[in-house]
Amino acid sequence: MQGENSMSHTSPFDAIRKEDEQGGEYWSARDLGKLLGYTANYRNFQKAIDKAKVACEGSGQSVSDHFAHVRNMVSIGSKAKRPIEDVHLSRYACYLIVQNADAEKPIVALGQTYFAVQTRRQELADQLAALPEDQKRLILRSEMAIFNRQLAEAARNAGVILPQDFAIFDDHGYMGLYGGLRENDIHTRRDLGADDKILDYMGSEELGANIFRATQTDAKLRRERIQGKEQANQAHYQVGRKVRQTIQELGGTMPEDLPTPEKSIQQLQREEQKRLEQGLQLFLFGPDENL
Repeated sequence: MQGENSMSHTSPFDAIRKEDEQGGEYWSARDLGKLLGYTANYRNFQKAIDKAKVACEGSGQSVSDHFAHVRNMVSIGSKAKRPIEDVHLSRYACYLIVQNADAEKPIVALGQTYFAVQTRRQELADQLAALPEDQKRLILRSEMAIFNRQLAEAARNAGVILPQDFAIFDDHGYMGLYGGLRENDIHTRRDLGADDKILDYMGSEELGANIFRATQTDAKLRRERIQGKEQANQAHYQVGRKVRQTIQELGGTMPEDLPTPEKSIQQLQREEQKRLEQGLQLFLFGPDENL
């Protein structure tokens, strides 16, 4: 099985995903049934849908929010059409369906993995979106450190070995994402101190763009088995530029134009540590009027 980074690009379940007029995603029960191997009789697949509805209701979710019954007109020849019943399914509905489908079908096991991973991803994304900005920054900066280590390993395997080579490699990613600006250019533009790191003075939106740049470059280097410093540099630049293009197409703010937070990640970490220590003291000893 391929890694999670490439799942969304290769999974057949992602290939049949659709979007409504508002941009919301859904899956057609007819398409999902065919993919899961219920080609002979849709009624057999309906049993899995019915079980999934029961599970949905049992989890405290509204069935109508995840299972939308529709009627589509399909051609039957000679320009004639007839109505056919279908169900528009949410990601969670698909997850419940594959859990209740025929486990002996090989594609069902793949579907269980796919929708379990993707549903959990969405849950985490929703939880993150509800957090205050400072906590988002702390979480994303920590993730950025992890993804940068993974990217460095992939770059090393591609032939980026010396410290100066890594600096050049990093600059290519920034130049693609920041419209030609290198790391030092971004540092100067934001009037940071000599020992300050640009990643420690990024908001959550900017950190998210850089995480996407890092993870996708890592995946590209490994997937295409890129070899050579120049080839690795160009791959990093191309991914950065593609992320920038996507931001522009979505009408977003270019990363170099996003505001610089007043507090560094280190300041936020100290404040968080102090808050945790005060909370522990209150828990152990009760309220202290001096706190």
